[in-house]
Amino acid sequence: MRQLSLDNLRTFVTVVDLGGYAKAGEMLGRSQPAISIQIKRLEQQLTKRLFHKQGQRQVVNQDGLALYQQARTMLALNDNIFKQFQPTGLKGRLRLGIPSEFATTLLPNIIGEFGKLYPDVSLEVTSALSKSLLAKDTSESFDLIMALVDPNESFDGQILLHDDLVWVGDKALGLQTQALSLVLAPNGCVYRSRVISKLKQQTQKWKISYTNADLTGITAAIKQGLGITALAKSSVPEQLDIIKHKSLPELGKIKICLFSGNSAHPQASAKLAEFIQSKLTR
Repeated sequence: MRQLSLDNLRTFVTVVDLGGYAKAGEMLGRSQPAISIQIKRLEQQLTKRLFHKQGQRQVVNQDGLALYQQARTMLALNDNIFKQFQPTGLKGRLRLGIPSEFATTLLPNIIGEFGKLYPDVSLEVTSALSKSLLAKDTSESFDLIMALVDPNESFDGQILLHDDLVWVGDKALGLQTQALSLVLAPNGCVYRSRVISKLKQQTQKWKISYTNADLTGITAAIKQGLGITALAKSSVPEQLDIIKHKSLPELGKIKICLFSGNSAHPQASAKLAEFIQSKLTR
């Protein structure tokens, strides 16, 4: 018996709703190639093309439009079943602290899907450096904190992922190896500390050309040719590329962890923690 993947159907509906693979990838927290693979698998199962190319865009065709309405019905039924069998209706306000790069790449997906499943839970999100989020005078104001931790540091949180720390830039602009130009977050950033530590261990010349705590600002600076940066591999935005070059030292691993506070809504907080883990490791 053949069965359609609801995950592929959800991706297909998102592509149609947002008008493109790239926008769907941003919404779902996936790369454009990953979105393309899901659509191809769906087309192979149905033995029908669902899009046609119009210039540089993929536009839904008649078969795609026919599938679209049925797919929405199937997804609505799926979501309603989950709502029906929730043991209790989750309610309350949750305060989430999250690094800016994950707020940009992971959070839109979390907000969209978590909000649909638990409409009575409101999220109050603060984006900042991990060090700031975990500071004693601020950490108590959060129900949950997602933060980056150096592998050698001790901590009392839950490890979500052991991730690679990678160099990130724009391949189309090339790499100036005579003196590396770096685009980094301010002092206190785990990435910044690791990059500087590794570069000081070798003779490669380098300079910090731009500093910004927000991933959107860092991305814009890189696209303008101001330099390269370092990020956890799972947080690299679609607009940028992972850069590998003999002049660039290996940056090692980073731990992505979740810290739970004394929440007034422990069930909702636990469900959000579970949701974050599933999205990050998918």
